[in-house]
Parts: sequence; C-alpha cells; structure tokens
Amino acid sequence: MKFFIGCAVWAYKGWVGELYPQGTRTTDFLHLYSRRFTTVEGNTTFYAVPNQDTVTRWAAETPPGFEFCLKLPRDITHQGLLQPYIPAALKFLEGMRPLGKHLGPTFAQLPPSYAPGLLDDLTTFLEAWPRTNTPLALEVRHPDWFKEPYASSLTAVLEKLGVGRVLLDSRPIYTGDDDSQLQSQRRKPKLPLQFSVTAPFSLIRFISHPNLLVNQPFMEEWVTQIQEWLQAGVRIYFFVHCPIEERSPSTARYFQQLLEQNDVAVPPLPWNHLQHPPNQLSLW
Repeated sequence: MKFFIGCAVWAYKGWVGELYPQGTRTTDFLHLYSRRFTTVEGNTTFYAVPNQDTVTRWAAETPPGFEFCLKLPRDITHQGLLQPYIPAALKFLEGMRPLGKHLGPTFAQLPPSYAPGLLDDLTTFLEAWPRTNTPLALEVRHPDWFKEPYASSLTAVLEKLGVGRVLLDSRPIYTGDDDSQLQSQRRKPKLPLQFSVTAPFSLIRFISHPNLLVNQPFMEEWVTQIQEWLQAGVRIYFFVHCPIEERSPSTARYFQQLLEQNDVAVPPLPWNHLQHPPNQLSLW
C-alpha cells in the first residue's frame, strides 16, 4: 500500500456518534479507529512514552496494513541540542519495536527555537538513527529553515540520508473567516509550504479549516500533487487535523472522496466499507 490516511489521534471522545458508534467505550477506540482509517499520527508519544504492555496491545488491536507514525517525545526534541539525546531516541525506538509491521515512519518535530545554525547537531542526530530499518521524517519550524541557503542545505542532508520531510500545510486555518473560536485555536505555525520529497516516503500534516469549503482549493492542489508522487512510487501518509477536532474524521473522508473522484490510485477507505457505510459527503 502506497497511500495511508488518518488523523492525529484515535482516543477522542468527541468522535463518538460519527466515527464511533454511540455507546463506544474508550478502550475500544483504537480497535474501531484502525478499521476506519489506515494510519494515525500518534501524537500521544510526544507527551508520554507508553510501556511495553501498551505498545504490544496497540499491535494486537490493529489489523494488518495499519501503521502508526509516532512522534518522538518532546523530552528528546525540545531540550536544545539533539546530540545528547541520541541514546534516548534509540531507546524510544526500541520500545516501539513490539509494533512490528504496524510501525510506520517515526517523525521528529523540532521547535521554532531550533535554528539552522544547529545543522551539524541535526546531521549527527539523523546519522545515528537506524534509517534503513525504521524510516525517519523531520519537521522544522524555525522560519530560517525555509530561506536560502538554509533550505537547500537541509534538503541536501535529508536527501543524502534518506530522511523524509514532514510537510505542514497550515494555509487553510489562515484563510477565510477570522472568527474568535478559530483564532483562539490556531496553534499550528504559519510557515511556507515546500512541495518537496526527500525520501521514498513523505508525511503530510493538513491543518484543515472547520469550514469544509475553505479547504477545497488546498485539497484540490494536494490531489494533483499526491497523484504525481504516487505515480513516481512515493509512499504518502496524509494526516488531517482541525482546530475543532470533531471535524477531522469527516474532512479526511471527504479528501479520500476527492482522490477517488479524480481517479487517483489510492486504496479504499475502510470506513466506507463497514456494514453501515456513511452518507456520501458534499460541500453543500
């Protein structure tokens, strides 16, 4: 499978009634989620590292083909230099091994304070990661990483090491209406988007607007780009976020619908093949 789609988390109570049946227990969320989507971003590991029993249970509860793309803990990525935390990163990875084939690319999200002047430190960290066995992707947030000559230097390192680039698309939430509710929930940075692939795979984090119509032009752009990359053999992981999290699953399902309508060769969405399939989505 070359295309995976999902959300940032699976344990969200607000999805009961739409993504999950009424009355669903929290202990059943992962089992149900993994039979509706094909991947999850796994933000949970950014805040707390699960124990071995939990990781083993995750593997047991998910079907073949489902993948976790787990974020490195903030205690590793948000403490200044990365090099001192190489042992901790490798220990984290070892703790995720029970996931087996369910373990997709891991990704490191660097804080806005991590600037291009630390490229040597970053390179040392990336070189220490066992990239052949476990793909790694990188998300940078300091604005200078998107300017020359730093942008080209980073791209060269990622391409040389086969490290993927996390593509953060926050354009939708900075477009359209500017209501107070959305304004208060804009926690994702406003950074340039680079349609660039540096490895055989890529992670896309689409920060959607609560109003589906606002997302439409950006989604159409992604449909074209994803089709091009899939035809080139790139493996794509597409994650839908939303400041109003209740709307993330339906927005992801709508994007899947757009891909299929444009004849993009993507696997069927499991959610659409349940015994009681959801209604067809529409902008109107």
